[in-house]
Amino acid sequence: MEDITIKVDGKEYDVKVEETEDGKILVHCNGDVYEVESPYDKKAAIFSRAKKEEIEQKGKAAVTAPLPGIIYDIKVKKRDKVKEGQSLIKLIAMKMENDIVAPRSGTVKEIKAKKNAQVNKDDILIVIE
Repeated sequence: MEDITIKVDGKEYDVKVEETEDGKILVHCNGDVYEVESPYDKKAAIFSRAKKEEIEQKGKAAVTAPLPGIIYDIKVKKRDKVKEGQSLIKLIAMKMENDIVAPRSGTVKEIKAKKNAQVNKDDILIVIE
């Protein structure tokens, strides 16, 4: 949780800001908690869902980030055969390592993630066919 000062209508407030595991931003102020969402978050989520649906309509599987974080390790290469449940990517989020696994068996068609890159929730990381 991070302590910051914000100004609303000319009045300053000391607040605490935290990001939840599912990527929500919570602002704690005077005993109340507010969930904050930016227009960018909504547009990015809509775009990500549309791309995932497009990929899956072609009979492929889109492996997405379950929460915002940093790509720590990519354990597969393009054209690798993978099995359902196999670890594909290690994602660091909130100081914890998260294994991103294959949702089904197949061949790695695309790797959209880059090592050390910041990703948002629902970003497409790998495409399996």
